[in-house]
Amino acid sequence: MANNKKILVSLPENLLDEVDEYASETYKNRSQFIREAIISYIKERKRIEMIENMKKGYLEMAKINIELAECGITVECEELAKYEAGLAESDNSNGSNSEKRRYILC
Repeated sequence: MANNKKILVSLPENLLDEVDEYASETYKNRSQFIREAIISYIKERKRIEMIENMKKGYLEMAKINIELAECGITVECEELAKYEAGLAESDNSNGSNSEKRRYILC
């Protein structure tokens, strides 16, 4: 308790009555109750802040992920076009007869 500092807090009488009521229900004095309430409040604020930062990060990453996905689709489409062009070229006659080979693309 050597590191504890005393502070003066003004509360409306009805709020002080509630504090006293909850403190007595949990078998704590005012100081213990208020200390725990402050700790809970700070933890909750940090949790909310972390969630907001995570939302912000996910929104920023969403833009990057969309760009990467679009880039990947472009590359895949280009590769598919090359593949189909190669198949079309192989449909030329094979030299021994005039039948063409046919491929079904899925």
